[in-house]
Parts: sequence; C-alpha cells; structure tokens
Amino acid sequence: MNYETTITAEAADSIPADVAGARGERLSGRGRTLLIGGLVIFGLLLAIAAYFAFAGGAPAGPGDDNEQSPVVTVVSPGQTTINGVIEAPGTIAARREMPVGIVGEGGRVVSVPVDAGDWVRQGQVLAVIDRSVQNQQAAAQAAQIEVARADAELAQANLDRALKLVDRGFVSKADVDRLTATRDAAVARVKVAEAQLSELRARNARLNVIAPAAGYVLERNVEPGQTVSGGTPALFRIARGGEMEMLARVGETQLASLSQGVMASVTPTGIDKSFQGQVWQLSPVIDEQTRQGTVRIALSYAPELRPGGFATARISSGTITATVLPESAVLADDEGSYVYVVDDEDKAVRRAVKTGMVTPEGIAITEGLTGNERVVLYSGGFLNPGETVKPRRKGETNEAVADAAPAASDAHSARSSE
Repeated sequence: MNYETTITAEAADSIPADVAGARGERLSGRGRTLLIGGLVIFGLLLAIAAYFAFAGGAPAGPGDDNEQSPVVTVVSPGQTTINGVIEAPGTIAARREMPVGIVGEGGRVVSVPVDAGDWVRQGQVLAVIDRSVQNQQAAAQAAQIEVARADAELAQANLDRALKLVDRGFVSKADVDRLTATRDAAVARVKVAEAQLSELRARNARLNVIAPAAGYVLERNVEPGQTVSGGTPALFRIARGGEMEMLARVGETQLASLSQGVMASVTPTGIDKSFQGQVWQLSPVIDEQTRQGTVRIALSYAPELRPGGFATARISSGTITATVLPESAVLADDEGSYVYVVDDEDKAVRRAVKTGMVTPEGIAITEGLTGNERVVLYSGGFLNPGETVKPRRKGETNEAVADAAPAASDAHSARSSE
C-alpha cells in the first residue's frame, strides 16, 4: 500500500543542521556533473556542425560540378562488315512431287510390289490390276484378225483368176472392178482388226499403275483386293529423282535482298544436323495478309529430310557495313528503337536508330549512327534526355574506380587530421 507523506515546515525545522548540510553538498555536486555533461555534448555538436560546414562549404574545384552525376559506360563502335544471314522458318517438301493414280478403266488390285520409302525406276509397275476379262477380249480380237486375213486372201485369189480370164472375154471389166473392191475391203478389215487388238493391248497395259519417272515413293494409298477406278484419288506420291526442297517464309523486305543461286543452310526440327542447299526460286507474289513471300531452297535427298516437317533456314544475303552494338545498348518503346549517346557537354541525348540483323556480336544498326558517337552501353533505360552524366570508356571503368579509392582515402585522412 502507498501512503502519502506530507512534510511540513515544522518537520523541516526539526532536521538536524549537520544532516541538512550533507544533503546540500550532494545536491550541488550532482548539478556540477550535469552541467559538465551538457557542455561536453554541446561541444561535440558544435564540432560535428563545424566539420560538415567546412566539408560542404569548401570551394568547388574544377570538374566537381558533375560529382553527383551518374557514371555510364560508353563505347564508339565504328563500322563493321557483316556477312548477311536471314533466318526463316518453313517446311520440307518434295521439289517435284508426282501423284500417281489410275490411268485406265481400273479394276481389282491384285498386288502392290512397292511401298513408301522405296526407290523406283521409270516404267516400274507399282500396282497390278486384275485383267482376266481384258485378256479374253484381246484373244477374241486376235481371232478376228485371222478371219479378216482369210477373207482378204480369198478376195485376192478371186481377183487373180478374173484377171486371167479378162483377155479371153469370159469376165467383164465390171466384174474385175467388183472383185478388186472386194479384195480391198477385205484387206482394210484386216487392218481394222489389227488396230482394235493393239488398242485392247494398250488398254490392258494401262491397267497396271506405272511409275512415270524414277524417284522416291513418299506415299502408298492402295492395298491388294481394293477396287479402283479413274475417279479414285492418287494411289502413290513420288518425289521425282528424290529431290527435296524447303519452302521458307520471309518478309517482303528480306525477299528483296535475296537472289537466285545464293547458298542456304537448312536445319530440320529435332536434329542438330544441317543440310546445304541453294535458292532456286523466289516467290513472284507477296501474301496480302502476312506480307511474306516464299523462298524455295533446293536440297539433295537425305533420310532426315521428311516432307511436311518443320525446319529453319539460314540464307546468305551478301555483306553489309553497319554499326554493331550489344543488345543492352539498344532500347525500344512506342516510338521505335533508340540509343543514348553522350555529346560534347557530357549530356545524354536520345538517338533514334533502325536495327537490322542480329549477329553473335550484337545487333546491326543500319540507320541513325555513324559509329563515331559515344554510345551508352548499359542502364540507358534509367537516363533522361539532356541528363548530365560521367562517361567512362569501356574497359576504363574499373581503373577509374581504383584511382578514385585512394583519392577518397586521402581526403578522409586530411579531414580527420583537421
């Protein structure tokens, strides 16, 4: 429990004099201690204020106006000769694809001696069609030829006998003319029968599906026992000579920089192997929707080149001379691509540029730079146009920092000694 104690004047008067004197000495000693402590603190504050006053109020030496400006790394890239390469996606296809179907009347398929992936020669039978009925028709027509020949031989014999009797007066001139006409008609019927037989044999030969040229079988769409006719879709697809190509899609600007005969490297998707080819045709039209054209690259046969597969082409487009900058130096916004260059007054200036191809060394700048400017390499996105900077050449930044460290140490030592 707390009890309130009240000290009255009488109680104070009752305190002995020696006790009161000792208490007064203790109070005066504590006051002197507090006074000394306050003076010490006040002196320290004055010293700190004087230090900052002297440090911040010292006259600025030459070159110290930009002491608070950011340090940026710059480079003068110059001009570089670049081997132009255009990368374009596309698909693999047969250069000359030949669909092969039924030429004759068709029928039931008896056998299919080839399969997809086989090489065939010109005239080779790809599928055999049943021709039992057609063979009987051809045999009957061959017999008709023999009948026609017999009639022709009889007509010729009758004419020969009549000619021997004309001089004796037993046969009239009219009879000779009639027998001659009969003989000529019989000979003509022989020729007609022979032509009909040749036609039947030709039709029978067309029953089989024949390879129109040597090449590589891409598809087989028929099986034994199947009934086929002239309206049946293609039974086989053959790449003539096994030649392949890539249909690369490029923009109209890139298409204008290419020409027939330039070399290209094609890499199918899924493998690391590349195949050398040559541009043999440039699209004469541009797609109105995509603004792209087709570059056809001729390729020799290889098992890895499968029609319909996706691939990437690197097409040589000649050499150009341009400024090459690292990707960190090239910025972009809604207004387009740009870089920051440092002018003679060490101010950052925005410069619009036009970019070209991407190389292992960086991005080619085709317009906007001569190569002699001081281009900011890094952190350009944090700068503002007209901002004062401290430019450092690439490779000199570390040396500048190393030189600045001893200078800062000396300045600190001098201030400490003061």
